[in-house]
Amino acid sequence: MYSQGLIGADDKPIENEAFVAAFQARIDAEEKIEPNDPMPEAYRKTLVRQIGQHAHSEIVGMLPEGNWITRAPTLRRKLALLAKVQDEGGHGLYLYSAAETLGVSREQMTEELLSGKAKYSSIFNYPTPTWADIGAIGWLVDGAAIMNQVPLCRCSFGPYARAMVRVCREESFHQRQGYELMMALAEGSPEQKEMAQDALNRWWWPSLMMFGPHDSDSTNSDQSMEWKIKRFTNDELRQKFVDATVVQAEKIGLTIPDPDLKWNPEKNDGAGGYDFGPIDWDEFWRVVKGGGPMNRDRISARKKAWDDGAWVREAANVFADKQRQRAEAAKMAAE
Repeated sequence: MYSQGLIGADDKPIENEAFVAAFQARIDAEEKIEPNDPMPEAYRKTLVRQIGQHAHSEIVGMLPEGNWITRAPTLRRKLALLAKVQDEGGHGLYLYSAAETLGVSREQMTEELLSGKAKYSSIFNYPTPTWADIGAIGWLVDGAAIMNQVPLCRCSFGPYARAMVRVCREESFHQRQGYELMMALAEGSPEQKEMAQDALNRWWWPSLMMFGPHDSDSTNSDQSMEWKIKRFTNDELRQKFVDATVVQAEKIGLTIPDPDLKWNPEKNDGAGGYDFGPIDWDEFWRVVKGGGPMNRDRISARKKAWDDGAWVREAANVFADKQRQRAEAAKMAAE
């Protein structure tokens, strides 16, 4: 979708007060920033970090669901899950390509992931022991992702915003697919409903953690909001998710695992919303720092895939070189 060759990274602007003010004026005017436009280095680094983490999350996110493709209960479910995992791989491709327009290579981003320097969403460090987990991921995890990602369609950086349009369309389908699966289980046998409730119990709190720390503890949010990379704060998005999801759970007869959950008519400037209990931030930071149930397995799987694919990347580079040499030879012959 995008080419790393769009970047002219050697021509860095002088970041004086006038330059920064002019850049912010473009942001405030809702102009899209394109790869070859002059931009503050901090803006570029923020985007590289965020888009890179987003891309890693899409790719690592294939792993919890991929191991259920062959074990899905029906051919229809197998095909649907296979298509979804394929979509996630495509999302990673779009996002890596968008990040490359900022002058960072996919190889560098992957090396940073495998070394632990770059992160991915904490949610993918939890296991999927039952078929209901696939429904919970679609409903809750993709539902939380949509809350995060729809505003990114209006991100100030053009390649990221344009990539997110298609990503959000497909994620919306994934969310509906997961909810339909949970509904089928909730309306099934008592054992199936119990399995659906158990999955909801295990995925609810990690899904709330997906939005990141409280606004008061988020060090990058204010600047990202000013640059219009983000449009809503972590806590605003988390509240939107809770308000939407509680109603969905009630519709299919499942219970949100939060004894403190209650309707508050004064919330959201009088429009009403749900109060909910405290999040275990100690668990969040433990998982982010590599202590989750599946952290080691996820990175090991990515490293194996990267190493096993080395010959493909080498062959592609050799082929590209030959094509370029042939094109240059043909051009010289024509001259």
